[in-house]
Amino acid sequence: MTGGPETGTAAGTAAGTGPEAGARVGTGAGTGVGVGAEVGAGAGAEGLLPGIPQQAGPVDGPPVAPPAWPQPARRTLADRIGDALVTGFTAFTGRPLARYQAAVVRIGFALVVTVQLLREWPHRRLLYGDRSPWSLDLSRELLAQTHGFTVLDWQNGRWWFEGGYALALLAAVLMLLGWRTRFSSVLFLVTVISLQNRSILVGDGGDNLVHLMAIYLAFTRCAEVWSLDARRRARRREPGSASGVLLWALSAGLLTAAQLTGRISWTVADWPYLGWAAFFWAAWACAGLWYAVNRWWPRGEPRAVLDALGSMLHHCAMLVIAAQVVLVYATAGLYKVQGSRWQDGSALYYPLHLDYFTPWPALSGLLGHSMLVVFALSYGTVLMQVAFPFTLWNRRLKNALLALMITEHLAIAVLLGLPVFSLAMIAADSVFLPTGALLWVARKLRRS
Repeated sequence: MTGGPETGTAAGTAAGTGPEAGARVGTGAGTGVGVGAEVGAGAGAEGLLPGIPQQAGPVDGPPVAPPAWPQPARRTLADRIGDALVTGFTAFTGRPLARYQAAVVRIGFALVVTVQLLREWPHRRLLYGDRSPWSLDLSRELLAQTHGFTVLDWQNGRWWFEGGYALALLAAVLMLLGWRTRFSSVLFLVTVISLQNRSILVGDGGDNLVHLMAIYLAFTRCAEVWSLDARRRARRREPGSASGVLLWALSAGLLTAAQLTGRISWTVADWPYLGWAAFFWAAWACAGLWYAVNRWWPRGEPRAVLDALGSMLHHCAMLVIAAQVVLVYATAGLYKVQGSRWQDGSALYYPLHLDYFTPWPALSGLLGHSMLVVFALSYGTVLMQVAFPFTLWNRRLKNALLALMITEHLAIAVLLGLPVFSLAMIAADSVFLPTGALLWVARKLRRS
């Protein structure tokens, strides 16, 4: 068997024993495709079909490594923090969160005010009106110091009070139904604080909570679901209806009259320096701007900016509502811990034996005569209130404790005869209810 120099070189190359085989194999290993190309070209042989080069076979020497794909760079802590901030800001400015919780808070507190006003209807003049022991002069003197607001001290007389009381009842019903909530929420705020600031000696802790929530709800988008506004949006009605324009114009007339007569002002002498006119005119201007943008640029960039601002304001208000509820329970629990009656477990014995707090004397007596039951209820109340802020980090534990606290409020409504207070606390607790539970209750109510 004979062959020239070319034959020996080709054979050596094909077998991987030639002087240049190591270089070619190393290049092929580095590129991932060089081995087959070099070997096939060096062999110069054809496969089974003419024109198709023979595929490379096993090559003697070190094994060829698989192709090295580029690996993604390791994420640093700064990258993760940046992604979290972007995700959080997107959620903060995007679609309103906690829409169902906001709707339940709106319905709950509107129902509280409606029930309270109807219950106090026979004695309304004695509680808030012209027959109240807290005279109009005393009310004006106190409001001058606290910068509180009430429309009931603008005039003295029965019919002015009767009109204000009827307007408060109307505002509560409109808020309950979610009709024109941008207008009715401000009207609800004005009427609630007007009644409570007229007679500060009337009310309890539940009324204070209603006072605060009426302010917070004006800054939320609490009519996104379960409201007449949501029903109107679902039917794709024209955003610029006559009722909205009429309410906006009527509000401008009332604000102008109140400012010209000196009832409201832009500034006050000391803190907070801004008067009630600044708040009311700002709310009026925002409503007009929203109407204009929704009317002429419904899908433009101005609408997107207003939606983002509205979502941010809604999320801040919902956070404040949640913080307020946590603060109520934390302070109540810590104050109870300092009381000697709560320390020895006998605190609930006394209200269960007072005629004022025993609408069901037989039931109250049955519980109050068992010291073991009184001790367990007293200590259980303190433990739940103190532990509630620490359970928010665990969803299941929070939901279980929330169910116990709602049950406790229902028991207070029955045993101690405080239904309005209990309903206000349950409405405030609903800000922490899971969305799935709220939707399940809504389906049950809809079927029934």
